[in-house]
Order: sequence, then C-alpha cells, then structure tokens
Amino acid sequence: MLTHIAYYSLAEEKHIKKMDFMKKTFITLLILFTATIQAQNYQLIWFDEFSNPTIDAANWTYEIGNNNGWGNNELEYYTNRNVNSYILGGSLVIEAKKESYGGKSYTSARMITKGKKFFTYGKIEARIKLPYGKGIWPAFWMLGENISTAGWPTCGEIDIMELIGGGANDKKVYGTAHWESNGHASYGSNYTLGTGIFADDYHVFSIVWNSKSIQWFVDGSNFVTIDITPAGLAAFHKNNFIILNLAVGGNWPGNPDATTIFPQKMYVDYIRVYQEVPAATEDEGKNLPGQFKLQNNFPNPFNPETEIGYQVQTNSFVTLKIFNVLGKEVTTLVNEEKSAGNYSVTFDTSSINQPLPSGIYYCTMTAGAFSETKKLLLLK
Repeated sequence: MLTHIAYYSLAEEKHIKKMDFMKKTFITLLILFTATIQAQNYQLIWFDEFSNPTIDAANWTYEIGNNNGWGNNELEYYTNRNVNSYILGGSLVIEAKKESYGGKSYTSARMITKGKKFFTYGKIEARIKLPYGKGIWPAFWMLGENISTAGWPTCGEIDIMELIGGGANDKKVYGTAHWESNGHASYGSNYTLGTGIFADDYHVFSIVWNSKSIQWFVDGSNFVTIDITPAGLAAFHKNNFIILNLAVGGNWPGNPDATTIFPQKMYVDYIRVYQEVPAATEDEGKNLPGQFKLQNNFPNPFNPETEIGYQVQTNSFVTLKIFNVLGKEVTTLVNEEKSAGNYSVTFDTSSINQPLPSGIYYCTMTAGAFSETKKLLLLK
C-alpha cells in the first residue's frame, strides 16, 4: 500500500489537530457511555467515529477494481490505497482522483461491512459532507447480506443517500429502495436543500427501518416513506450490510465534463446504528424492585434537550439534579413532593445561564434514603 502524503498550511494543520482531539474526546465518552433511548427504546449498537489514525479493518473491507462498471458503466477503478481513502481530522475521506490506473482514467474507493457488520431494522445514520460536479456519484447505502446467493435485486437494496452531481443536482439527494418483483422494482424520492449545496457543509442522512416501513431523513426531515409489509418486499426483513463509495460516471450521473474539478472528496464524520429494545410494560414497571427508579433519558446523546423519566411508588419528596463531571451542580430539575406515579422532566441545556460544553453529565434522583445516578451525554 502506498503512503499518503499531504501538505497543509499551519492554520489547516491546527484545525485538523483540533478536530481530531475533539473526535477522540467524544469517542472516549461514547465508549464509557451506554446510549439508551428510553422513549423510543432505541439503543446504540454499533458505530464508527473514524477517530483512529487508520481505517478499522474490523469494520470495513475494500471492493477493488472496476467490475465491468459495477452494473452502471462507472468509470473509476476502486483501490485500497490510502490516497483514495484515509482518516483526516476525525473523518473518513474517500477521494476520487483523475489518474490512469488499472486501465481506467479515475480512481476512488468503495468500502463495505459485508461479513463483519450487518443489521436488520434500526435507525441508521451518517454525517457526511458530499462532493460535487458533473459525473460525481457518492452513496451511503445497504445491500442484503445474502447477495452472494440471492443476487441483485432479489437481495434488496436500501439507498440511504445518493447524489448525482452537477449544477442544480449538487443540492439534491435521493433515497430509494430496490427489490425483485417480476424484475427490478424500486420506490423512492429526493430532497433538495433550500440554500447552498451539499458540498458546503456536513449533513445527517438517515433511515428509520422497522418491520412495517422504511423512512428516509435529511437532517431530521422525513422526505419519503415506503410500506414494507407486502409479502413481495421480504428482502427488507433480512440482514443488510453498509456501503460507502464515491463513483465517477455511470448511466445515471453521466460522465464528468470540462466543468468537473478533481480531486473530489466525500467526508464521513461518523456512522451510527441504533436498534429497538423491548419496552417495559406497565405491569413490569409495577414489579420493579424498590419504591423509586430513575430511568434512562431520550434522546441520548442529546442536543440541546432530553427527557428524563422517573418512577415513584410511594408518596415522597423527590429531587432531580444535574451535575458535571467535577461534581458541580448544573441545575435542579425537580424539588418537590410527588405522589405515586410515572413522571418525566425536560433537561434543556439552552435554558442554562452558562452554556454547557459537550461531554458527560450526571442526573441524580433522591427520595428519602434512596439515591440513583445516570449518565447523560451532551453532544454539540
């Protein structure tokens, strides 16, 4: 593998070091923290924050070559060289270059989690800054883990995000599902930014996928939903693996032209996968040991606010306080007599007099001799 050498200005180097430090700090907190989303019963089960110096081989495998255009008449040759994929400032960078290699005129990278990380259902999201230009085709997507035996499109395909660059297309992304139904069937739609293009800044692309539907989101805005309950959509009830790639040319985007600037880069800040866990029933809640319980909060990580639940089984004076990692009290959320019942309270960091930095905080509930503490993760 070739060595990737890059040259940066002093300001760029300081920015990269700062971003890398922030990312490493966050990943340390995330590893220490079990992120359970109580209200919707989602739990963070896998993530890659790209905070290590090199790409994690435990998560990713490279697909190499041109493979006859990958079924789309694409022009690039995918490599595992670290001039086409590398970690920079806490982000994965996939870089498409204009160069002769492997009999092709462009190089790039295509990374998959097949055989390593695969999922059925969940909230699957990535924060990405996209490339731009005619013939540029970045994608964050999924294929059925059984593709080797079932083939495509029988295995199913979920395109969480695709962009075909050039002009007005640089501000539009697509979300689509593909499956087998007497041939190739598909359903999807697109999302257009109100101002600017997707290369200007990072955006969060996600799906919420369960036994009934797949919903697509950009920055939390749902733009298309598909019902997957019909029997013919059985492919969407099986394991899928994740793919990140940056294609050049192809049937859909067309080829680069004189306006296309190279190199083009796709920056991936993180990928996170959440899955639902069973919710406690009302009867189960009554049988919880003890008279009080501090529940996990939702969402978690959160910014700027989160809901914290707690349970009181006998009348008592209850306090709920937030502390920072140094043990200093940040705010008091509850400080009053409570009758038996289930309660929730909002912790809104924007209402705190002094802005709170990202990091771990603690919520402590006390009621008589009872005391329980839970960790909270604020991520800005």
